[in-house]
Amino acid sequence: MTNVVITGTGLYTPEHAIDNEALVAAFNAWVDNQNTHNADAIARGEQPPLAHSSSEFIEKASGIKSRYVLDASGILDPERMRPKLPQRNNDESSIQCEMATNAARQALAAAQVTPSDIELVIVACSNLERAYPAVAVEVQQALGTSGYGFDMNVACSSATFALEMAANAIASGSVKRALVVNPEICSAHLNFTDRDSHFIFGDACTAMVLEHSASAVAELRYEILGTRLVTKFSNAIRNNAGFLNRITDSDPLALDKLFVQEGRRVFREVCPMVAQLITDHLASLELAGSDLTRMWLHQANRHMNDLIARKVLGRDPSEEQAPIILDRYANTSSAGSIIAFHLHRDNFASGDIGVICSFGAGYSAGSVVIRRQ
Repeated sequence: MTNVVITGTGLYTPEHAIDNEALVAAFNAWVDNQNTHNADAIARGEQPPLAHSSSEFIEKASGIKSRYVLDASGILDPERMRPKLPQRNNDESSIQCEMATNAARQALAAAQVTPSDIELVIVACSNLERAYPAVAVEVQQALGTSGYGFDMNVACSSATFALEMAANAIASGSVKRALVVNPEICSAHLNFTDRDSHFIFGDACTAMVLEHSASAVAELRYEILGTRLVTKFSNAIRNNAGFLNRITDSDPLALDKLFVQEGRRVFREVCPMVAQLITDHLASLELAGSDLTRMWLHQANRHMNDLIARKVLGRDPSEEQAPIILDRYANTSSAGSIIAFHLHRDNFASGDIGVICSFGAGYSAGSVVIRRQ
């Protein structure tokens, strides 16, 4: 028992949505253009023709039906196939700061605290739009919080890892209240010309207020019973974009500078790792899968979530027990499990126990067991 409670959550959803049909139409138009351009090489057998995608393929492979993005026009342009966002001046709010403050204000209102009550801000996400200054410090200034802030990146597990960092800071007495925000612009690192992954990601930002239970005033409180993290190195999910690209003379537009994964290998290796993490974590708290009312799992793939929940619970999960939001939001990296928690806890009764769990590149996985007070 940590005496740390989650008292408020917030969610920023971009205004643009792209369903599978629109995404597939743009992708297939790009494929047709490429096959026409390379017709001679294809005829000579020097390269195979590119294959079309389909809505049926996407939904069967992932369970995704739609996604929200910061910009749809660039993604749906067969001549561009990536978002188009204007570069902002240094004296303008950054995109991620804007997303973060939007979600954070919702979380602060739910927790019934003011920005000045916050002593720690952690911005945790899979990609940050600049190296420095830290986006968290910019968010701190934009909101008017006190104390300090820092950025962190553990890919899709960033939110749960940040939850542990914030909970530890509160439990140790270092701070009384913390704000964790996860501004995920996943469309920026997705290869929209890759048939196997062009449908995976969406954009969103989540926020959470954590407090010492003695200081909390909100009616709805979710006590953090414990956290557990694990990492294991793997190249199965990778992005090679980095500040050394310009001095290693590597191609900054090469495909490995975007999201790349070996999907089947990830499924085979990550699912048992995550199920074991949750099971062991519950056991350390003298709990079992049967004690869980809800599992707010990372929203990457419907089949992965079903398998993990089945291993932990010992049976097939119900829609209520392991809610899915990726059909509407797609994979929003570290924000996914927090979106599920934000949207699917209304009927969580006092004393009910649940687990927030995320997993992804690294490999990394984080488990946060909570109880409604």
